[in-house]
Amino acid sequence: MPKKLFVLAGEVSGDLHAAGVVAELLKARPDVRVFGIGGEKLRALGAELFYDTRRMSIMGFLEVLKHAGFLQRVIREMKELVRQEKPDLAFLVDYPGMNLLMARFFHEEGVPVIYYISPQVWAWKEGRVKAIGRYVDRLLVIFDFEVEFFRRHGIRAEFVGHPVIEELSAVSLPPRELFFRRHHILPGQRLVGMLPGSRRQEIALVFPEMLKAARMLAADYDVVFLLGRSPQMDEKHFSLVSAFDDIRIVECTAYEVMRFSELELVTSGTATLESLCFGVPMIVLYKTAWLNYAVGRLLVRLTSISLANIVTKGLGSKDQVVPELLQHEATASGIYMIARRLLDHPQLLAEMRQELLDAREKLASASPSQIISEILQEYL
Repeated sequence: MPKKLFVLAGEVSGDLHAAGVVAELLKARPDVRVFGIGGEKLRALGAELFYDTRRMSIMGFLEVLKHAGFLQRVIREMKELVRQEKPDLAFLVDYPGMNLLMARFFHEEGVPVIYYISPQVWAWKEGRVKAIGRYVDRLLVIFDFEVEFFRRHGIRAEFVGHPVIEELSAVSLPPRELFFRRHHILPGQRLVGMLPGSRRQEIALVFPEMLKAARMLAADYDVVFLLGRSPQMDEKHFSLVSAFDDIRIVECTAYEVMRFSELELVTSGTATLESLCFGVPMIVLYKTAWLNYAVGRLLVRLTSISLANIVTKGLGSKDQVVPELLQHEATASGIYMIARRLLDHPQLLAEMRQELLDAREKLASASPSQIISEILQEYL
C-alpha cells in the first residue's frame, strides 16, 4: 500500500514552502499519496486538496470571528477525512491557529506530526509552547534564535534554515537593461517599489496610503513606481490604481520590485524577509482594524514587527534598520516624509542595504526542502 502524507498549509507562503518539500519527497518516493489543504503549488505537484489557501487565508481577530463557522467546518471535515484515510504522517506548515488544533487530533489518533515553521510563540501566545511540546513529534524552525527559545522550554527544535534563500535561488530575473527597456524606464529616473500584500484586508487599508504617498513623491522626483501584485488577488482589489493615472506605475512581479527598486514600500510580512535577501531598502507598513490592533498591542511582546528588523537586530532590540509605520502612523504623509529623507540621502540607503545583506547570512541553508524531505522519509 502506498504511504499517505497529510499536508496542511493554509496560506500562500505556506503552500510555497510545503511544495518545495513535497517536490523533493516525490522525487525520492513517487508512490507517496499527498492530500490535505494547500494552494496552486501543491496542486501542481498532484496533491489532492480539499480546501484551497485562497479560502483559508484569514488574518486578524475580527476576521477570524467572522469566519469562525467556516473554520470550524473545515476542522470537522479534516478530522473526518483523517479518520477515513488514516495517513501515515502529518506535515503541518505554519498556520498555527488551525495546525495546533490538528496537531492535538493527530496525536490522539496516533499519527506522527512534523511541524515546519513554528508558531511565533516568541512574539505572542507563549502558552502555545505546551501544546507544541505535547503534540509535535519533530519541530523544524527557520530562525536560529528559535532553537534556544524552545530549549529553555524543554523542547528540542531543529534549525533547518529559512526556505526563502532556497526559493529565491530558483527565481529568474531579467537583466537590468532589458527590464528598463521593456518598461521604457529612462536612465536617471528613480524607482520606488510598492508591495501592498497578499491579503484583502492589507490591500484595502495600506494600498491607498501607498498610492497617495506615491503621488506626493511624484511631485518632487522623476520617479517610476514598480507595483508587485500577488497573483492570488483578483483585479478588483487593485482597481484603485486607475484613479492615479497621473503617476507612472509599472506592474511587474514582486521579485522584480525587490531587484530593481532603490526604495520599497512594503506591507509587513514574508515580503520584508524576501526584500532583506535582495538588500533593498524599505519602509515597512502595517494597518489593521482598530480592534485587531488594540488586542494585538496587549498580546504581542515584540519591539519590532517586521521580520527584516527581527532578523537583523534580534529579538527584543529597540534598534531598527528599516523604519516601520504602524496603524495611525501608516499614512501617506508619514510615508512621504521618510521616503524623502532616504531618497535625498543616498548614504542612508547604502547603509541600510549593507545591513540587510549582512543579515542574510543568518538565514542561510543549502537546501531546507531536501533536509525536511529526508526527515519525512524517515517517518514514512
